[in-house]
Amino acid sequence: MRVSMADYSRRAFLGTAGAALALVAGCANGVGNNNAAVIDARVDATRDYLFNRYPGTRDLARDARGVLYMPLVTEAGFGVGGAYGRGALRINDITVDYYSATRATIGFQIGAQQYAHALFFMTEQALADFRAGTGWAVGADVRYATPDQGASLGKETTEIQPVVALVFGQSGLIAGATLGGVKYSRIIP
Repeated sequence: MRVSMADYSRRAFLGTAGAALALVAGCANGVGNNNAAVIDARVDATRDYLFNRYPGTRDLARDARGVLYMPLVTEAGFGVGGAYGRGALRINDITVDYYSATRATIGFQIGAQQYAHALFFMTEQALADFRAGTGWAVGADVRYATPDQGASLGKETTEIQPVVALVFGQSGLIAGATLGGVKYSRIIP
């Protein structure tokens, strides 16, 4: 018997995706901790790692209007997958809001991974759009930088796109971490 994507009902997909997200959030990795002090401590450690490992990101953060640091995103999938993490938006290196990142996927996938990422908002408009939304998803206006570019992100890179995304610190068994389909929502810890 062959099952196509058309055979999946929306309710079944959402239920399965919800179960996958619950599995990810329930892992013993601290992702589910909703304490502001814990999130801020993780953001500090992530920022320090990023700046020390990829020196060009220090200048990028200085030039950005705001930076969203997501210190730990856990992703798992077996046909249906999900990802979840929490982080903080900083303006002038001061936390102004906390956010969660969620993602649900369906398709050929098996494995799990963890990674960190940072979104550098290079314009006031990009930052305002992010903060004003009830949920913001990564779109075509985001420029992806690779970790090896983190040492040399130049002015020409940041003038072209209003948001620069850097995924780093991957570990696990799923190849490639991207931010496509990730939804960011403001949370109150």
